[in-house]
Amino acid sequence: MGTAAWYELMQGLAYLGDMLDKMWAMLTASPQSFKGGTIWSIIETINGVLGAVGTALLVLFFTIGVIKTCGSFAELKKPETAVKVFIRFAIAKALVDNCLKLLVNFVIIVQSVISTITKANPIGTALEFTIPSDVSSKFDSVGILDGAIPLWAVCFIAHIALIVISMVLLLTVYGRFFRIFIYAAIAPIPLSTIAGQPTENIGKSFLKSFAGVCLQGVVIVLACIIFTAYAASSPTAIDTTLEPIQMVWGYVVSVVFNMLVLLGLVKGSDRIIHDMMGL
Repeated sequence: MGTAAWYELMQGLAYLGDMLDKMWAMLTASPQSFKGGTIWSIIETINGVLGAVGTALLVLFFTIGVIKTCGSFAELKKPETAVKVFIRFAIAKALVDNCLKLLVNFVIIVQSVISTITKANPIGTALEFTIPSDVSSKFDSVGILDGAIPLWAVCFIAHIALIVISMVLLLTVYGRFFRIFIYAAIAPIPLSTIAGQPTENIGKSFLKSFAGVCLQGVVIVLACIIFTAYAASSPTAIDTTLEPIQMVWGYVVSVVFNMLVLLGLVKGSDRIIHDMMGL
């Protein structure tokens, strides 16, 4: 039964390691290369179709803005007023026409920041999940009379818990990635609101929100680095004077607890960005 418990825990750790590898791949992948670029080609098509809608809305918001901000056509004839209106329209038109390039460049900048952070502060061995030899050797020594059945039950629960934690971590990163796709697809519509002064806050909020989604990846990386430092500074020495069952139980509990800490840090990245960006 001790061997069965060890197998359950190893399966859970292997699944967790695989999910973390996928998580890192997602954080460093570009939208254009994801799934061979198939999804991005669809996003480009949708963005192109909505570009025409965005141009029409741009004219509408521009007209509404001019009517609300200019008391009369005489005021619009003033050179300074006409220049301001023209510059606003030109900026909004450029944003709508080149929104996809703008968003992609911002993603590239954030990815370079992530790359710089990971090079300066590489993720340590805290995310490499292997059972210490002095703990794994104790599994075989736990017999049925020593509590092997409860130990197997605990390891099985830990296995399930690690699978759930892994899936939540990966879903958080996937959710960020697909939000980038959604923002890129509909970008022409919210950016067209910048053409009118009364509606420009919608476009600004869109850009801030997209920046927040991208920067969430930076916060996730920092969360993993903080977790690595936390795990490295935590007491890792295992008291070999304890009974085998106590050593194994203590290790299983510490693994699940540490992963819950990492999950809390990653899930909290969205809230950190919201507070930081004032969204």
